[in-house]
Amino acid sequence: MRPAPTILHLDMDAFFAAAEQAAKPSLRGKPVVVGGLGPRGVVATASYEARRFGVHSAMPMAQARRLAPNAAYLVPRFSLYRAVSDQVMELLRRLSPLVEPLSLDEAFVDLEAGGVAADAVAARATGERLRRDILEVTGLTGSVGLAGSKMLAKIASEQAKPDGLVLIEPGTERELLGPMSVRILPGVGPATGEHLRRAGMTTVADLAGAGEDELVRLLGKAHGVSLHRMALGYDDRPVVAERDAKSVSVEDTFDVDLHDRVRVRTEVERLADRCVSRLRGAGRSGRTVVLKVRRYDFSTLTRSETLRGPTDDPAVVREAAARLLDAVDTTGGVRLLGVGVTGLADYTQEDLFAQAAAEEEARTGGGAAADEAPPGPAEPAGSGPGPDGHEPAGPEERRWMAGQDVRHAEFGAGWVQGSGLGRVTVRFEEPGSVPGRVRTFRTDDPALEPADPLPLVPGGPRVPSG
Repeated sequence: MRPAPTILHLDMDAFFAAAEQAAKPSLRGKPVVVGGLGPRGVVATASYEARRFGVHSAMPMAQARRLAPNAAYLVPRFSLYRAVSDQVMELLRRLSPLVEPLSLDEAFVDLEAGGVAADAVAARATGERLRRDILEVTGLTGSVGLAGSKMLAKIASEQAKPDGLVLIEPGTERELLGPMSVRILPGVGPATGEHLRRAGMTTVADLAGAGEDELVRLLGKAHGVSLHRMALGYDDRPVVAERDAKSVSVEDTFDVDLHDRVRVRTEVERLADRCVSRLRGAGRSGRTVVLKVRRYDFSTLTRSETLRGPTDDPAVVREAAARLLDAVDTTGGVRLLGVGVTGLADYTQEDLFAQAAAEEEARTGGGAAADEAPPGPAEPAGSGPGPDGHEPAGPEERRWMAGQDVRHAEFGAGWVQGSGLGRVTVRFEEPGSVPGRVRTFRTDDPALEPADPLPLVPGGPRVPSG
């Protein structure tokens, strides 16, 4: 524990939803829910207006719609969120070289390492200045917690929400923590919380009073010792500037269960390519390929294969994922598929290309015949027979998703409010404007095109697509 509250925790307020409200003047002050809009989608973020109806993160979207039927339901625009996150993280790095991002909207900062705070007065002034800078640069608000440890700084920022600052003075930790639920402590999830409740411990004070030996008996040595120290307010975890990723993975949940084995394999190969794209984007390679399959009955199977060395070759990852799929029974249907790579490294082994060729030769019983045509391009996702085995009736209609950025040749920038029955409804407005007018077009109107997000603050950097 530090003698001064020089660890800062920043948590942006309802980040995705707040960014959408800032970008769409007609939604300000209204309930907004961001997430997957399909039948099996989940809520990523709900605005504070939507939370009053009981909507919260990780809730099934169908349940959210029942609780708040009049809210605006929007697809996430990650290019915008990443751009705003980059602006926020740059402000944090001006305070200290030790910034530990936890997600796009959350980070720890070691103010002492940056020389910007040595006591409570300076720490509070720095935190307030940071909040003002974030509002000026992004147009959004963030909540700040300051304390002598990471655990307490995070608790403080939660208490500060929304748009506030809470500083916990060193020496007051036990008094503050005592009446709080055991779930406030890191490492206490639903299962551990229930285990402790059955043992008669529901508050942090109960854990502190039980003693280390009792917690070790209940939870094991490592977890018991750690939890007892945290219950007493002790947390000496440092702020780490580089959080090394342990894996890269992608997954998709399907609106309709997949029954066609060929379609399942096609989706696995597509996910493998996406996973490798992320892997290469991070400048990494990996040694272990992991396949995740969630079946129609919600049972989840995970299979893995470890290669002879790290790779970022899409062919190798595709083939490994396909081999793993061969060992999984998909009878009855598949609702989710995922492909990941673990055992990350910063290099590849050239002989893995030879390995892929050798494995292909072993699988086919020899190389391709000299007069055999090379394989054609893979079908795009969604083409070919549908889940019922029938071919699509015709060309696919242009899809417009609620919340998507668009630009019309005559009316300018706007966003999709909804679409269906061959029509798309667009509200024409942009950050900083008054609420705009709504117009409806045919989905194939050549004057209407997808567009990149506009910066939330006029004059800010243009948001790249992707």
